[in-house]
Amino acid sequence: MSDIRELYQEVIFDHYRRPHNRHEVAHASHTAVGYNALCGDRVELALRVANGIVIEVGFDGEGCAIATASASMMTDLVKGKTLEEAQRLIERFQAMVTSDREPAQRDTEGLGKTRVLAGVREYPARVKCATLAWHTLSAALQGRKEHEE
Repeated sequence: MSDIRELYQEVIFDHYRRPHNRHEVAHASHTAVGYNALCGDRVELALRVANGIVIEVGFDGEGCAIATASASMMTDLVKGKTLEEAQRLIERFQAMVTSDREPAQRDTEGLGKTRVLAGVREYPARVKCATLAWHTLSAALQGRKEHEE
């Protein structure tokens, strides 16, 4: 196994074992629940937004290493972002894990550590695991309470 692949796996497992922002959000202004019927992953997402900026974000739920790591990294990224910036991150992440374009041609600006999940595009069943939290974030921002993959 290549060193870079081992590094990517370590980042994913670190976020799985010790997820960031796994907590309730008091006085949440945006919430949604996402469910992946294919494998049973479930994420509950809550945000507190003030003046168009994500002040606090937290999640809970049950899921595989990829779903949990993706939710953990996503919450790190969107905290402090405007709603428009969060929406652009959702779009970039979606494109990164589903696009057929060469990796160098994908716009991954601002995606930080979530770039380690780019390889899931080679495993279609895992794409839904990686995107569950992101789809749930999109649903929360749009005022929808549920999202199902």
